[in-house]
Amino acid sequence: MRARRFILAGRVQGVGFRLFSVQVAQAHGVRGWVRNLPDGRVEVLCEGDLDSVERFRAELRRGPRHAVVEEMRETEESPSGLFEGFDVRY
Repeated sequence: MRARRFILAGRVQGVGFRLFSVQVAQAHGVRGWVRNLPDGRVEVLCEGDLDSVERFRAELRRGPRHAVVEEMRETEESPSGLFEGFDVRY
């Protein structure tokens, strides 16, 4: 089990990034959450097996159709095992 936190900057709010993240996470079996940050960035915390997390990461880097991901910071986290799905946090 792997856990990673991503902070994405660029044109990532107002382009469907959170819904995109939920759909991609569900497709790859990744659990966790996504939220908009007040400064215009998007934060994602995910858990899953290494391959799933890597595939999810690659899709986040591309983003949805109208997004432009200019920067993606990534940190390894300790898995909690507490997430049952992937959702949007407000």
